[in-house]
Amino acid sequence: MDERAVRQWLAEELDVSRETFEKLDLFVSLLEVESRNQNLIAKSTMEIVWERHLRDSAQLLMLADPALRSGRWIDLGSGPGLPGIVLALIGDMAMTLVEVRKRRVEFLQSAIERLQLGHRVRVEGRKLERVETRPMDVITARAFAALPQLFALAHRFSHAHTQWILPKGRRAQEELEAARGTWQGDFSLEPSLTDSDAFIIVAHKVKPRRRS
Repeated sequence: MDERAVRQWLAEELDVSRETFEKLDLFVSLLEVESRNQNLIAKSTMEIVWERHLRDSAQLLMLADPALRSGRWIDLGSGPGLPGIVLALIGDMAMTLVEVRKRRVEFLQSAIERLQLGHRVRVEGRKLERVETRPMDVITARAFAALPQLFALAHRFSHAHTQWILPKGRRAQEELEAARGTWQGDFSLEPSLTDSDAFIIVAHKVKPRRRS
């Protein structure tokens, strides 16, 4: 989709308002400017940023259980705020962004201030292992770790009804099979709207398998 089509999709599918579009425009501008100073997103994707990054992030909200959409979310390895900041702009959840790289943390903090999201978006600028345990309703991670390691690192943030929404690209099935040896839960593979070969792993009731 080109930018115009993505804007129409956001308005129709997610009821994005004019005010929110203004903030999305600002976020794109912030990404573009800061990408000249550090490698936030691939240069080749800047011209298709609305499809490759904004719609790619926004589709995760459509997969979230309605009862959890306004809950507590955590985005692991948030990088430049993809998907975390995009989700926070179009949704109304309380969002925690976990990012260890100093310059990206600084960008996230600046973007949150510019976008007036400070009342419900916070940055944890440290390794996930050092983040204080808090129960989260939704856990997202766009490019954080292989699934078995991701579950091992982040399981302590989950509770009985936590939903995991994990874009995993073209190796989703492979990663899911690798995780099944040590983790159990209700898993589904949802096709990505932005890449016909990619999938998003959606999971509930994730817990370690008991050793026999």
